[in-house]
Amino acid sequence: MKVRVGVLSAGGDCPGINSAIHWLVYSAMDKDLVPRRGMMFEVLGIRDGWKGLIEVRPEKRDSKKEWTMPLDPDIVRTWDRYGGTRLGTTRINPFNPTDDKSDLIIENCKKLGLEALVVIGGFDNLGVAYKLYRKGLKTVGIPKTIDKDISETDYTLGFDSAVNIITADVDRLRITAGSHSRIFVVECMGRKAGWLALEAGEASGVPIILIPEHDFLIDRVVELLNKRKKSGKRYSIVLISEGAKPRGMEEIHEKRGRDGFGHYYLGGVGGFLAEEIQKKCDLEVRYVALRHLQRGGAPTAYDRRMGRKFGIAAIDMVVNEDFGRMVSLKHGEITSVPLKKALDRLHLVDVEKFYNTKDYKSLDQIL
Repeated sequence: MKVRVGVLSAGGDCPGINSAIHWLVYSAMDKDLVPRRGMMFEVLGIRDGWKGLIEVRPEKRDSKKEWTMPLDPDIVRTWDRYGGTRLGTTRINPFNPTDDKSDLIIENCKKLGLEALVVIGGFDNLGVAYKLYRKGLKTVGIPKTIDKDISETDYTLGFDSAVNIITADVDRLRITAGSHSRIFVVECMGRKAGWLALEAGEASGVPIILIPEHDFLIDRVVELLNKRKKSGKRYSIVLISEGAKPRGMEEIHEKRGRDGFGHYYLGGVGGFLAEEIQKKCDLEVRYVALRHLQRGGAPTAYDRRMGRKFGIAAIDMVVNEDFGRMVSLKHGEITSVPLKKALDRLHLVDVEKFYNTKDYKSLDQIL
């Protein structure tokens, strides 16, 4: 019995996606497992996320070549060591209220002969996978997002790599900040969840960390910076999530509007804070937005290993017909959880457990 499985990556790219695809393909085509499973697999890569399943015309050979890619161990052999996604990705929402393409996707999956579809995505795109499952498409989810904001899993692909990148960039900025006795406000990603700022701040020894889960007071930030200067510190670094905001204010958005899921593009809160600090104290301030640098580069060893575990688990779920579910890491073990349950809420920083709301840092941080 031969089973054709589709795989796509949707939403923002991050290190670890290619590792998941690599091991999904290797596991699917492991000949030693065929007798036990009673089935053989074909894996079809879908290019550019949901766009590939919307634009493909399965009856046209050239269209299939443009939007799909048969995968085998020889093709994906080196993928696990590279960042980004070799299949490509887009931020299209197939359930856009003004242009719903969900029925077309289901129809094209049938025409392509897909028995199941593995979706590597964040909160929004795993939501699409769940809605398609509700409409009859057999889906399996793999969680990936550098924000680590998906509940019912202790890890999401890309997070460790992003934390390492932020830590390395802060280390670089520390050198020039110390040389010039400056304050640097460094803005990292994190729309609703402050895990990136919190854990990268811990790793790099940043004295002030501002996260979306707790609105900050600008005057308190200035007070903490002045206190550091008076104690003899030559420089300071403030690490702020893009979704953090001063108390009494709204999130700061970019001017380019919203994405396909209705979210404003965030960015600029670090620049706003840097200007406010400059106004209120006699300190030289610089602003750096890391933005997409956090998504780039090769995956860390941890993300390669988690991509391996998640990719293999996804194929096991297809074998066991565990559809409408997401691969999950819980308490150190790989398992699966219903997509519906994973999407009930965002996984946010528990401020009472992990965050010092007075001094704006991790609770276990001593600086």
